[in-house]
Amino acid sequence: MRDEVALWSSLGDRLDRLSDQTGAPARFWLRDDDAVRPTPALDRLLRIAEDHAMPVALAVIPAFAKNALADRLTPMTGVHVLPHGWAHRNHAPPDEKKTELGDHRPAEIVLAEIAEGWCRLEGFPRRLPVLVPPWNRIGEDVAGGLNALGFEALSLFADKPLCGRGAELSRFDTHLDPIAWGAGGGFVGTPAVLGALLARLDAMGEGRIDPRAPTGILTHHLVQDEATFTFLNNLLCYLARRNDCRFISVENLLANG
Repeated sequence: MRDEVALWSSLGDRLDRLSDQTGAPARFWLRDDDAVRPTPALDRLLRIAEDHAMPVALAVIPAFAKNALADRLTPMTGVHVLPHGWAHRNHAPPDEKKTELGDHRPAEIVLAEIAEGWCRLEGFPRRLPVLVPPWNRIGEDVAGGLNALGFEALSLFADKPLCGRGAELSRFDTHLDPIAWGAGGGFVGTPAVLGALLARLDAMGEGRIDPRAPTGILTHHLVQDEATFTFLNNLLCYLARRNDCRFISVENLLANG
């Protein structure tokens, strides 16, 4: 517990220092993945975000998205819908990391699925042309065809490099993931998440990362346990109280970068 208190104190110090350097607030945004229908877990995530005036970019799986989800989101002006691949199905061989939008299949087939997914979400409120690939992976040939489908940006994880024509797309990546995927789920722990955030703020302060770049928080409401929800609430509460932090929407990112 004492170590966690020190981490929160260090976070405040880093934010103070960055604000002094840039004269601008640190920017944060939230992306939540794998939505298909209204659930108590989604309600809880949306309530936490709303309590702290944090906009939500909701990555919806088009093949399984229900009209009830569109109805649930319609009055929530702070929630924007992003297509999350097509069906969140793995097409990579067993010896490779899971990928739906990789180059394992002909690009025209994958792109046709992405286009169908975009059409499937037409009735959803505040839909934006920002593709969120399942498992945060996409093939270069597939990425290179997104402009022709009308997509303006990609959202992956941790600023992974993307070569080829796909590199021309805007990128709004996430950087903080509270889920312990390697351990089968559950909360990865406060030291791990705050440690990642401190490392990113250090890189900003040292000029290795643009100090005005937004920091993305990634959540998965369907698999979050009590500890994960509690930490998310604590983090948003902490950042919301500071004058040198701003919560921004993916719509704002798309319009202004």
